[in-house]
Amino acid sequence: MTDVLFVMHLCWVSLSLAVNNPASLVSATGSASVEFLGGYLIARASIRDQMSFGAFCRFFAAIVVLSLVPALIEALTGRALVPELIDRLPFFTASLPFEMDPRMGLHRVLVVFPHPILYGLVCSTAISLVWVGLKQDIKPTHRLRNAGLVSFATFLSLSSGALLAAALQFMLIGWQWVFRTVRARWLIFLGLLVLSYIVVDIASSRSPMRVFLTYATFSAHSAYTRLYIFDWGMVNVWTSPLFGIGLNDWVRPAYMGASVDNFWLLTTMRWGIPGFMTLAAGVLYLVLRVAFRPLPEGSSLADKRRAWVFTICGLCVTLTTVHVWAGSYSYIAFLFGAGAWFLSVSPEKEDEPVEWRTQEDRQGSIYRREIAPTPYTRSPVQHRRDQI
Repeated sequence: MTDVLFVMHLCWVSLSLAVNNPASLVSATGSASVEFLGGYLIARASIRDQMSFGAFCRFFAAIVVLSLVPALIEALTGRALVPELIDRLPFFTASLPFEMDPRMGLHRVLVVFPHPILYGLVCSTAISLVWVGLKQDIKPTHRLRNAGLVSFATFLSLSSGALLAAALQFMLIGWQWVFRTVRARWLIFLGLLVLSYIVVDIASSRSPMRVFLTYATFSAHSAYTRLYIFDWGMVNVWTSPLFGIGLNDWVRPAYMGASVDNFWLLTTMRWGIPGFMTLAAGVLYLVLRVAFRPLPEGSSLADKRRAWVFTICGLCVTLTTVHVWAGSYSYIAFLFGAGAWFLSVSPEKEDEPVEWRTQEDRQGSIYRREIAPTPYTRSPVQHRRDQI
């Protein structure tokens, strides 16, 4: 169903472009399809069991840890080494650092992304993948070290959106650990969220959305900017609810910039309510199906499922305060596809012991399952023939 909904989303994007920007129909549809569906399908095809999912967690964590070297240099000096190196190559250009106010005495880092918030958001997705997903795959000391390093990389972005994603994952991890013996812990958690929303709505003179955005940013200026973006963004949504505004400029006061720091809002503004509904429904259906699928509690498979769900939950909430594009957009789609295999995996087969081959036998398949020897007994007819 998620595959179908995502294809329907891209079809509606194409229809919206045909209505609003017919001259850009072919190029923009192709770009959106390659960036989103390309990343999603690569994960769907390559991550099919917990071995490949665990390999992805380890590989991605290694990439984030390696990015700390240029990130630290950039945080202290303000020079983005990787973009500067790429920009010096012939026939290449790169996004170089732009003027931003330092925070906490440090420069905000880009590393290889066009904006610091994208670096921090991508790094934050490794926290649950390492701490929860690799719980039974690596030593506790290595897991603690790697989780600390990817958390530090997230911090170096000095972005409220990235830190919010990390905080949400830590909250989910802590809730799981504290109430690990309570079977209904997640129903209690959802009930408390609903109760908190109702209490804030009744006790505060502001809407819960305004309260959330106020405390989810570094400064009051950023909070009010996001509030104005949301208010005027909804004006554009209700003006063109079906096909959206496409790639056209959105209606807003002259003093507001063109940036929309809300992925879900911008999706609705550009492609209309059906475009948002098909995308959001695809993600929600997948997360709920994976989260509520019965798996052996305490198994490595259940840990990896929990890590993916934590990551997607933190990501989806944070996307209300940040927009993603280019490579980060493809990576988000890749993350969605990286959890679809949980719906088709067999817990019994995944828990079977694996016997690794010797070095001489690894030229073919990289592993084989342990096969019990089958005893051989001769039939009575064959036994009489041997006697004759």
